[in-house]
Parts: sequence; structure tokens; C-alpha cells
Amino acid sequence: MRNWWSVYAAMPANIWVLFFTLALVMTAVPLMVLVSGLIGAELAPTPNLATLPLACVVIGTALMTLPAAFVVRLKGRRFGGFLGIACAFAGALAGVASTELASFGFLLLGSVLMGVGMAFFQQFRFAAIESLRNPADAGPAVSLIMFSGIVSALIGPELGVWGLQWPGFANYSGSFVILAGLVLTAAVVYSRFSNPLGTQGDDGGSVRPLGEIVCQPVFLVAVAAAAIGYGVMSFLMTSTPISMHVLHGHALGEAKWVIQSHLLAMFMPSLFSGVLLRLFGAGKLMLAGCALYLAVLLIATAGHEVVHYWWALVLLGIGWNFLFLAGTTLLPAAYRGAERFKTQAVNDFSVFAIQAAASLSAGWVLYRFGWALQVWSCLVPVLALLLVSAFYGWSRSGRSA
Repeated sequence: MRNWWSVYAAMPANIWVLFFTLALVMTAVPLMVLVSGLIGAELAPTPNLATLPLACVVIGTALMTLPAAFVVRLKGRRFGGFLGIACAFAGALAGVASTELASFGFLLLGSVLMGVGMAFFQQFRFAAIESLRNPADAGPAVSLIMFSGIVSALIGPELGVWGLQWPGFANYSGSFVILAGLVLTAAVVYSRFSNPLGTQGDDGGSVRPLGEIVCQPVFLVAVAAAAIGYGVMSFLMTSTPISMHVLHGHALGEAKWVIQSHLLAMFMPSLFSGVLLRLFGAGKLMLAGCALYLAVLLIATAGHEVVHYWWALVLLGIGWNFLFLAGTTLLPAAYRGAERFKTQAVNDFSVFAIQAAASLSAGWVLYRFGWALQVWSCLVPVLALLLVSAFYGWSRSGRSA
């Protein structure tokens, strides 16, 4: 146990700053997962658009991934982080306006602004890798950054309950007010961050064409793990509160508990998944993630009781953790130092574009085809990723033999 903890205790100060900053700003995501569909169901012109606000968070992230990488390359990671915090704060204020004015447009604007902020926050995992003294610690470092989501998962859904009814305010206005305060606190914490120096910098080496980089098998495997993992997770998570609360009559508190459990399951494994990655490698971690996703499909279609949603969403969270961690730590093998920004940008754009499409279509598929068919539609991408993972593991073992 002492050796396990020593890996994390020895992390540079930058990584802990990133950890606490993300713990605060990322509360926006679980808050929006829980309440955006419920607010959208009241404000949207048609129920089919109820999940559009959450989809707009992901759309904002996807559209901003390339510009975010460009800004970070020009101005540094510290500047990019502050810009993301400013966008998240503006998004929280727009959320207040949406509830007070009963404006679906302001809700969408706030969602997009939060998504833009998330594009900069997604760069934090690469900043963590670049802050390391020992590249072999990349897995534990990224898992620690992901573990910050534990705090977000605990606080975010509670904001939806704490801010539901404030005297003199519209429903959920208080949630966005508290979120704005947390984002401002994050800005104070992030002021301790320093731009990484001397690690994976633009070293003046040769830069390959982008087409050559993205055609590498290791790049394709890394993107597949993160993109399919994120897409399937978002597709099912986005619809869960609506399926539970609106379509099948479960209480809001029960939906909150399921979403909160899911978010904890997404990030709690980061306590040990980084160590598992070092012990068994990315290929086996991806296979484990795929096996968990297959279990999700079976459990989620077995019934509509709270227990079915709970187990399905918990296993979905753990599977996502394994897949996203494996994809993130595989990516640096695809680029040289001077190629890192454009490669990271293409990776993130691919991942979050697929996540945006999944979130955007989730509500429409749920209302049109029902929960069971929505769940089973995930079988094809999960099986495809299972084959990719098996091929990657086989090819790695063949080279090491």
C-alpha cells in the first residue's frame, strides 16, 4: 500500500493544482447531466429537444478542441486554463438567466459556454503528462487527474437539489449561482499553476504530415478507445434521468442517486486504474472496459427498476474509466514533441465530436424507440472496439515475443 501511494505522493505540484482546479470546475458536468434535461423538458418547444442543452455542452467542447489547442500552443497552458475558467463562469451566469427568464435560448448559450470551457479543461490531462519528471508515471498522473472527478461527482448533482428552490428565485437558479462561486474559487487555485518547461516541448525536430500521424495504428487505437468509450457512455447517461424520471416515474432523488453513483464509478477507479495500466498494459485494460460495456447492455435491458439503472450506470462508469485512461496514455506514442498540439487536437476533436453526436441524438432515440432499443443500438460499436482491443493486445504480445 505504501508503494502504491508513493507514486501519487511524488507527483509534481502542477498535477495537484490541476487536480483541485478540475474538482471544482467540472461540477458543471454532473449538474448539467442531472438538471439540464429536466429544465429542457419544461423550456424546450418540443420534448425531443429536452437533451439538447447537455448535447450543447459536448458540442461546445467538440467545436473548441482545435481552437483550444491552437490557443494553448500560442499562449501556453496557463493562459488556456484561465480562458476556460472564464467561459465556464459565463456559462453559469447564462444558466441563471435561463431559469430566471424561462429562456431555452439562454440555457443553450450557457451550455455551449460550459462546453467551450471543458475543451480547455480537457487539455489538463496533457499538461499533467508534460509536467512529469518520469514519463513512466503518465498512467498514474492521468488517473489522478481523472480522480478529481470524484469531488465533482459528489458535489455536482447536489447542486441540483440545493439550488432547486430558493426563495425569490426560479427553480434551479441557485444551482447555477453556486456553480459560479465554485468556478471563481477554481480560478484562485489555478493561479498556482506554472507552464511545464523542458518536457515534450517544441524541440525543433522534424514534423510529419498530419495524415501520416493519424494513420498510425497506435493513434487509431487510442482514438477508438477514447471515442467509442465516451460516445457509448454519453449516449446512455444523457437519457438516463429522462428515462427514469419522465418515462418510468422514478423520483428525482432516485435519478440523482443513479447519476451520482455513475459519476463516482467513472472516477473512483482512478485510485487503482493507473497502477493496473502499468501492470497489465493498455490492451488488457481496454478489453476489461469492453467486457464491462457488454454487461451494461445486458443489465440495462433486463428491466426498468432503479436497481437495473443503478448497476448499468455504475458498470458503464467503470468501463469508461478504463477505456479513456487507456486511450489517453496511448496517444503520446503517436507523436513527437513538436507534433503534440496538432495530434492532441485531432484526438480530442474526434472524441468529443462523437460524444456530441451521441448526446445530441440520445433524447430523440429515447422518445422515438424507447430505452431498450437505445441500449441495444450500442452493441455494434462495443463489439467493434472489442475487436480493436483484441487486435492491439495480440500485436503487442507478438512484438514482445
